[in-house]
Amino acid sequence: MPNTPQQIQSEEKLAGLVLIGAAALALIFANTGLAHIYHAILEFKFGPTWPRFGTFSVEYWIVDGLMAIFFLLVGLEVKREWFEGRLATPEDRRLPIIAALGGMIVPALVYLTVIGFDPSLQSGWAIPAATDIAFAIGVLAILGRHAPASIKLLLVTIAIVDDIGAVAIIALVYTADLNTLALAGAAGMVAIMSTMALYGVRKLRWYMIGFFLLWYCVLASGVHATIAGVLAALTIPLGKGEERSPLKTLEHRIHPWVMFGIVPVFGFAAAGVELPDNMGALFQPLPLAIMLGLFVGKQIGVFGTVYIACKTRLAMRPRGTRWMQIWGAATLCGIGFTMSLFIGALAFPGNPEAVDAAKIGTLMGSLISALLGFAILRFSHARPSSEGQIEQAGEIFGADDETSLRE
Repeated sequence: MPNTPQQIQSEEKLAGLVLIGAAALALIFANTGLAHIYHAILEFKFGPTWPRFGTFSVEYWIVDGLMAIFFLLVGLEVKREWFEGRLATPEDRRLPIIAALGGMIVPALVYLTVIGFDPSLQSGWAIPAATDIAFAIGVLAILGRHAPASIKLLLVTIAIVDDIGAVAIIALVYTADLNTLALAGAAGMVAIMSTMALYGVRKLRWYMIGFFLLWYCVLASGVHATIAGVLAALTIPLGKGEERSPLKTLEHRIHPWVMFGIVPVFGFAAAGVELPDNMGALFQPLPLAIMLGLFVGKQIGVFGTVYIACKTRLAMRPRGTRWMQIWGAATLCGIGFTMSLFIGALAFPGNPEAVDAAKIGTLMGSLISALLGFAILRFSHARPSSEGQIEQAGEIFGADDETSLRE
């Protein structure tokens, strides 16, 4: 039965609500007498015993396993847009890359400004540099027609560049020992999968086997394993102009599993932060620096660079968008969560007090950014045309393309 644009928008909104509900449930668990149950669930170990790693916990499976599939879906979407959609020209690609760079540099500068010359805390400068794609997309999904497809694509592309930058920072700054043999294995798997695509291999099962092997190599290398999803997506054939290419087929198949399964599960695992009894703790240097980096730094960094780039004609403003909507998207980029929490744990090894303070700053900065970004986009008085609504429904975690609307 064909999916109408209205049905797709309803599914997107439902997926966003499920994610927010899962995150709220995690906060309730973590801040009540149920906290021990919450942590017991996440720390429970199961599955095979892996060389070098042992048996993974539930939390590890979610963050490093399931989220790699989420990034696979994101990578498929961006690749399709890069070659067939709204990122098909260098002019279209320039703006999100510039915005992402501003969205990483300015929050880091804000953090360092607030921290000052405290050497024990300066290592956390990268914490507010990342954007959590899953939560940002969840907010956009709830907004429905109030968030046009061009804004969704801009935000997703910025977030991907942000996360790639964050992974690079983790590898270069926070990773003590990279496994060069595993890195070589990952590079080899990317080469093999690219060769498969070059020689016309279209069976998805071979790419999924390659994805699993690539994931393990990246994991073993010491780099965050989710990057394997993006790398794998780049190798899967798009079949430009085809209605049922391997890329579009895979995107269509995994979309509901990701948005209604993986993303809410991740939200439950990531959002269980224990809130401080004394809210004055928020204004200690570390949580305040992270909070301001995410909330203020992201807005200035993303919106400021977009505005300057457009005014100097270095890049063009996305079609069908208003400055108010771009400001809303820039604000949503302040939802740090996953990568910010991950970097926070790496930045302060052996300092659990600093790690907990970083979690509080990340939670509050992300929450304020989500609320303000939602409000800006909700009341930006966007009046999309019917064509724009149909276009939106086929973009960014809706249907995989317009042909899927007819399936």
